[in-house]
Amino acid sequence: MASKDNLNRIKVVLCEHNKTGKWLAETLGVNPATVSKWCSNKVQPDLRTIATIAELLNIDQRELLQPTKY
Repeated sequence: MASKDNLNRIKVVLCEHNKTGKWLAETLGVNPATVSKWCSNKVQPDLRTIATIAELLNIDQRELLQPTKY
């Protein structure tokens, strides 16, 4: 199961797509500090934002989340 402190993979996925947090912040129109908090898993984006990020990167939303076991 994913650690409570490590829920998203935004930082990893941005790196895999040669994109920066600054690019994401500018594209979404949010403060770069907000994206930094997402990337460090200090704060989690809402599901609508996850969907938007996935669309921008042309990936499945699930790639942005840590998998969990059932």
